[in-house]
Amino acid sequence: MSGTDYARYSRQVILREVGVHGQALLRDSAALVIGCGGLGCAAAPYLAGAGLGRLILVDDDVVDLSNLQRQTLYRQADIGRPKAEVAATALRALNPQVSIDAQVTRIDAQTLPALLADVDVVLDCSDNFTVRFALNAACVAARRPLVSGAAIRFEGQLAVFDLRRGGPCYVCLYPQSDGENTETCEEAGVLGPVVGVIGAQQALAALKLLLGLGGEAGVLQLWDALAGQWRRLQIPRDPGCPVCGTPDAR
Repeated sequence: MSGTDYARYSRQVILREVGVHGQALLRDSAALVIGCGGLGCAAAPYLAGAGLGRLILVDDDVVDLSNLQRQTLYRQADIGRPKAEVAATALRALNPQVSIDAQVTRIDAQTLPALLADVDVVLDCSDNFTVRFALNAACVAARRPLVSGAAIRFEGQLAVFDLRRGGPCYVCLYPQSDGENTETCEEAGVLGPVVGVIGAQQALAALKLLLGLGGEAGVLQLWDALAGQWRRLQIPRDPGCPVCGTPDAR
C-alpha cells in the first residue's frame, strides 16, 4: 500500500477487522448498484470512498426536480441528465482510484447475467417490484449475495440474501403476487433522511460481506424513523419457493 493509499484509507485500515489485507480485498472487489435514486445515492459514495476496485451503476432514469429532496449526488443543473452518468461523475471526483461503469439501461432477465458475471455483491436500490424480482432470480442463479433496501414514508427496511450460506431469497419473504398494487414514494411520500439511512446501511452490509465480517443474511431489519426504533425478524427459507426452493418441492 502506497503512502497516498494509506492516507486515503487510514481510518478503516487501522481497524483490526479491516487492516491492509481487508483493504486489498476491497480493492479487488466489484459491486453492482441497481438504481441511482435515494438509496443508490446514499450507498454508492460509501462504497467508492471505501476503495472498492469497481462499481457498476445501472439506472435508465434522468434527474428530476423532485429527486433533489433526497438524492444527494445531484444538483439543480443536472435536471434532465441520466442519473447513472451524473452519479458516476460525482463518484469519480470523490475517488479517482475506483473504476466506475455507468449504464443507462433498464435491466431485465436477459441483461442481468452479464452484469452479475464479474461482481462480488449486488445492491438492490431499485424502486419497483418488477426489477426486484428479476434481480433476485438472477442473483439466485448466479449465487451472488443480494443486499436489498427499501424506504417509504417514515419506514425503512434492509435484508441480505445469500444463498451461498443456505439462506432464503427475496421471494421467500415477498411472494411475487405481493408486488401487485403496491404504493410508491411518489404516491405515499418519503422523508429524505430515511432513504439516506437505509442506503448507508446497504453499503455497510455490502462492505461486511466483502470483508468476510458476516452480512446478517436471512434477517429482515425494519426501521421506524418516527420512533427511532429497529426490529429484527428472522426470514425462514421457503422449501417450495419458485425461485430458490428445491425442485421437487416447488
